[in-house]
Amino acid sequence: MDAATKEKVEETVLEVLRNADMEAMTEFKIRQIATEKLGIDLSEPSRKKFVRQIVEDFLAQQQQQQQHQQQQQQQNDAVSTGEVEEKQEEEDNNNDGREYDDDGDLIVCRLSDKRRVTIQDFRGRTLVSIREYYKKDGKYLPTSKGARLMIKVSREGNGRYILIKILNTLGG
Repeated sequence: MDAATKEKVEETVLEVLRNADMEAMTEFKIRQIATEKLGIDLSEPSRKKFVRQIVEDFLAQQQQQQQHQQQQQQQNDAVSTGEVEEKQEEEDNNNDGREYDDDGDLIVCRLSDKRRVTIQDFRGRTLVSIREYYKKDGKYLPTSKGARLMIKVSREGNGRYILIKILNTLGG
């Protein structure tokens, strides 16, 4: 095949591929459609090979584009996640250094990864809770292990001040 014919065949095959249902299309069908459009017999072995190469190149290009789109989506998701984390950090910073749990209770201190001292309002009373937590679906939830004390303490002041006041109240 001369260069002009090769170019026409390639353009026609690519046009067929772009407009085809890739789930139902076969190389044979692509050759048949291109043969009808061009009036050239593409079933001869060297022409078959040429059409096969065009199809393979097209499919490889499509796969690369899909991978690129997936990478872009992952990057966009990562940026979105980063934006959410930044907003969370901003919210945390707006709390004057105070830390709150998912229920809005003030975390006075963390005794360990699983244990916390929190202050919460319950039925109009301020309670100090020393409790163990477990993680479920990304959230920390309280267990039944722990104690809840009714102590006159306010949410004002920093965590150390509140903890000292709690300990002084407990100590007498």
